[in-house]
Amino acid sequence: MFFHASPIGGIKQLEPRISNHGLPLVYFSKKRENTLVYLSNAIEMYCKETGFIHTGKWKKWGPYGFDKENRLRLEEYYPNALEQTYKGISGYIYSAESIIDSGFEVQIPDAATSSSPVTVTNVEFVPDAYDAIMQAEKEGLITVLRYEEMAKNRREWLVKTIKEEYNSATDHPDYMYFLQGNFSNIINS
Repeated sequence: MFFHASPIGGIKQLEPRISNHGLPLVYFSKKRENTLVYLSNAIEMYCKETGFIHTGKWKKWGPYGFDKENRLRLEEYYPNALEQTYKGISGYIYSAESIIDSGFEVQIPDAATSSSPVTVTNVEFVPDAYDAIMQAEKEGLITVLRYEEMAKNRREWLVKTIKEEYNSATDHPDYMYFLQGNFSNIINS
């Protein structure tokens, strides 16, 4: 089974779209829980809530990685980031029994892509993405690193990375605005 998350309901066929890799692809995970992070985008949400006008494609925020067992590890890079991003957000997890693999190798565990349209075989409504993420954590399907639990060396990495991201985001004003709004103490230091 292949899973794909979207805030948009009623999709019967998933169509390839130009991806971060510059290719028209549909992204999937073989693990349902890995798609939960795609039900909301912190950058888009923050910009809209604070009145930032953006007419281009929204930059994606992906504060996650994978542990030794290839289990998704979602990280909070600022206090209450998970709740702010996912609480009260609903969406849909679409599944497909099969896909025509694009052959594009994604460096994400359990990920797959298709460059062809994919027929949806099942849809699950997720009423609250935050609750679903917390349930997946409780079941041991994902891990969550909360901001206040972050080790000193990880915080040092975060400071370095945020500065680099901000300085290289000149072609993404939405991303720069989000970073400035959430990490002004780092960017302005």
